[in-house]
Amino acid sequence: MSALTIEAGEWTTAEIIDALDSGQRVVVRVEMLGGVHEVTLRHDGTTYYCDTPTTLHKHGSADEMRTCIEKMGYGRDA
Repeated sequence: MSALTIEAGEWTTAEIIDALDSGQRVVVRVEMLGGVHEVTLRHDGTTYYCDTPTTLHKHGSADEMRTCIEKMGYGRDA
């Protein structure tokens, strides 16, 4: 399955979580560090991953991932 590419704020946080829970990788294009970068979000059935240009974050639950998505501005409010 190919990754979905979206712009930061294009989808709601719930839409992103739903896509991850269905096994989809979501690539979010976001402005940071003086340019546009891609952040890859994924879920392996147990752990959620947020792979940024500088580090790989791991989250143990959908709630933790939701908090990360909202804090970083990847998703928009419903």
